[in-house]
Amino acid sequence: MLRLARGTVLTAGDPDSAEQELTVQLADGAHPAIVDTALLGHAEPGDEVLVNIAARELELGSGGFDIVHANLTRGLDAPATSPERVMKLNYTSLQHAVHAVEADLPAKLPPLPPAPVAVLALHSQLAPLAWAFANAAPGARLGYIQTVGGALPASHSHTARLLRERGLLAGHLTAGAAFGGPDGDAITTPGALAYAFSSLRWDAAVAGPGPGIQGSSSTLGHGGLAALETAHGAIALGLRPLIVPRISDADERPRHRGVSHHTATVLRLLLARVTVALPPGKYDIAGHTPARAPTDLDGYERSGLPADFMGRSLRVETSFFTASLVAGGVLATLL
Repeated sequence: MLRLARGTVLTAGDPDSAEQELTVQLADGAHPAIVDTALLGHAEPGDEVLVNIAARELELGSGGFDIVHANLTRGLDAPATSPERVMKLNYTSLQHAVHAVEADLPAKLPPLPPAPVAVLALHSQLAPLAWAFANAAPGARLGYIQTVGGALPASHSHTARLLRERGLLAGHLTAGAAFGGPDGDAITTPGALAYAFSSLRWDAAVAGPGPGIQGSSSTLGHGGLAALETAHGAIALGLRPLIVPRISDADERPRHRGVSHHTATVLRLLLARVTVALPPGKYDIAGHTPARAPTDLDGYERSGLPADFMGRSLRVETSFFTASLVAGGVLATLL
């Protein structure tokens, strides 16, 4: 069952932000919370709210806060239902209508340019990849497609917002169950890819989960497996996928040392040979094609972009960040 609690907003951040930060007084004390303002509207001090407390109770690493489920004070006066008939979060209490970008595509889609698509394992790879791509291909338009596997609201990606503000991303679409993309919502990842290259005129795309990742320690039970659908969709559309592997020299869990079991599973299940961006060193990617490019780890460290992964710094997780930087450079060579 949903773990909901009733509370009162004590403090509220910028009401115009995509994701507003709050402090909410609950029966057991004051706790941080967030609200997706596009979905639920903004909150103000004194508002009575219902918050979902499940992630905080479970002490999840990427969910140490409550999430507003409903604003009982000002959230019941939403405008009339949109004329759109495609629902995101369908058949849940948060279902809402969106305009699907697939509706703007021609019934018979013409061939797409053979554009490159970087396929992420984790959201933390997005910033180093985008930075390296921009340095290797100045002026080229790189966009981000947020898939399932991690956080579903586009508003929760502070990294994507920062990259857009700095001109390192040309756009941000959401696909599948992910929602709220500033540049549109797609029903499927292939639909998002087609729209990105035919309508938004991106030169390259990077696709992967939002912040955080679902995981069960099992081979098939993790959000990184979304890369499989993305890569297959890209191949079917005549695009060129580039796998960005999850690699670590510092993770205490053996399954994530070297090439993570997340990436190894995707490579094993892929139905076609693909290119894999790799840092220096020996890594097992049997059946696929390695690709390397120069990197500037020091330059990225000075960029002011996110430079830690699971609480470990760039200097500790060197291979993780190097692989993402390599991917940005390789992606530029595929234009």
